[in-house]
Parts: sequence; structure tokens; C-alpha cells
Amino acid sequence: MKKAALIGLLLITFNSFGQIAHKRKLSMLGSPFEVTVVANDTVKANEYIDLAVAEVKRIENLISDWIPTTQISEVNRNAGIKPVKVDAEVFDLVGRSIKISEITSGAFDISYASMDKIWKFDGSMKAMPTEEAIKKSVAKIGYKNIILDKKEQTIFLKLEGMKLGLGGIGQGFIADKVKELLAAKGCTSGIINVSGDINAWGKQPDGKPWTVGIVNPLNKNKIFATFPLENSSVETSGNYEKFVVFNGIRYSHIIDTRTGYPATGVASVSVFAKQTEIADALATGIFVLGVDVGLDLVNQLKGIECIIVDDKGKIHSSKGIDVKKYEQ
Repeated sequence: MKKAALIGLLLITFNSFGQIAHKRKLSMLGSPFEVTVVANDTVKANEYIDLAVAEVKRIENLISDWIPTTQISEVNRNAGIKPVKVDAEVFDLVGRSIKISEITSGAFDISYASMDKIWKFDGSMKAMPTEEAIKKSVAKIGYKNIILDKKEQTIFLKLEGMKLGLGGIGQGFIADKVKELLAAKGCTSGIINVSGDINAWGKQPDGKPWTVGIVNPLNKNKIFATFPLENSSVETSGNYEKFVVFNGIRYSHIIDTRTGYPATGVASVSVFAKQTEIADALATGIFVLGVDVGLDLVNQLKGIECIIVDDKGKIHSSKGIDVKKYEQ
């Protein structure tokens, strides 16, 4: 999934109290990963960043469906066979994922990994898949077939061939866990950017809030608004590079797993929330739901705001955001 959030930070900045903001760029989870922390010196800053990197690796080795030794991979191998006991944080994450599936009417669904990959977005697809192939491709998807046993702390996938993929919520979960760990270790300010899933806390060394710039995906060299992030998170999902066009309709690489057809009508969704995990999952769900249904949902959720750019480049926002106030 393409992320369209940009964040501008100095590598090292100082304030009058001698604190610095130190940033490290890495490649983790198959994506760009950036962590910035405010500390009294570079030694302490690097200690915090090393802790962050270790935490990312720890969680990746629990929830990745690409690493064969993870608990999620074990759940997938036993689909249709038997329940698998997992750690509490894995069990709870899957439980929260199901709740987001419920509030988005299945537009967000971690069993999307069961889908047959019949859509190609690399330029090789010359005709739409048949209706029969599209229907068959999503036959094993359905969050209602994920069975959780709270007492035994097990996960069971009812259908053989079902698979869980936590890509649409896992990066946000990781950003939250890293922030939680660093704050517990005494890091009072920082920002985690897991490929566009951004969680910020505290302030920059000059006392100003961290800021995030949102781009219009149809004019991606230009930031249309810059927002302060004060102990909060943002995630942006966009389709501006991976798409196909048939009969004049632009089909996104983000698939509506309820139908098997790619989402249409939306170019990007940015969701603001206290937790990156929620912003991450809702961004996908809202993208699939579309402008009207997506905004209606967000306007009913306390503490959640969003900005949607439709496929014509028009900007829509939820009730709590005045985009004009933050426009560049």
C-alpha cells in the first residue's frame, strides 16, 4: 500500500537547554522506517533508537505473515485444521482488527491475505478478470470466519486456505508499541514513521509541535496542508502510482475484499487519531468505503478525523478539520 505522508525534520537540532532531536533512517518491515527522538545527547538518543529497532524486530517476529516462524504464520498453516495458541498481544491485536472490520462493514479485513492475486498493477494486465474469477478470488475471505477463544487464547481460521495478513494494521501497531516503550524508558519527545504510519509525542527541541505535511496524490510534489501532531498519529493511504484503467474507470491497487473489485473514486485517505493502529486500519477501510460513506463513519467516531482526496483531486474533510486553516 502506498503511503503519501511527508514529514520534514532536521537530522539534529538543538535548543537552549542542550537537547537534540536525532533521526535515524532505516529499512525495516520491507519499508522505509524513521525514528526521531529528543534527548540530552547523541549517546542517549542512540540508546533510544536502538531500543526502537529491537522492538520493531520483536513484533515483526510475532505478527509477520512472511516470516514462517511467526505465530501468525502458524495460525495460517493450521487454517481449517486446528486452533493455535498465541501470545496475548497477538490475540488482542487480532481481536481489535475484527472490531474495526465490524465498524467498517468488512471494508477492512485482515483475512485479505486469502485473496487470489488476479489483479496486476505492473502494466501486464490487458483486460479485466472475469466476473467468475473475481468472485472466486475472495471466496476464502471473511473476518467472521476468524474464531477467537478468549479462555484458551487461541485463533482458528475456519476455512482451509484462509490466511491472515496484518499489513493494514500491523505497522500502526508497531509505531504505537515503539512510542510506548520509549516513553516508558524516559524519552519525553519523539516521532516514529513506519512507512507513513506516524506517531508523535512531546515537542521539538524549540518547543514547537511536530508537523506533518499531506500531499495531494494527483500533484505529489506539492504539500497542500501542514498539520501539528501533538501526542497523536496520522496515516495516509493512496493509489496514485499503482492502478489500472479499463473503460475509463481508474481501479486502485487497494481491493474491496467483499467484492474482489478494486476500490474506485478515492486517490488518498489521511486519518488522524490518538493511536496509529486505529489510523492505519481505518485509512484502508475508508478508502474502500469511498468519500460519502467514509466521511459519515468518521463523523460518528470520537477522536478520529480524516481528509479524503477523490480521484478528481477534490479535497474532502471530516467535521473536526478545517483544512483552510492549515493550507500552504
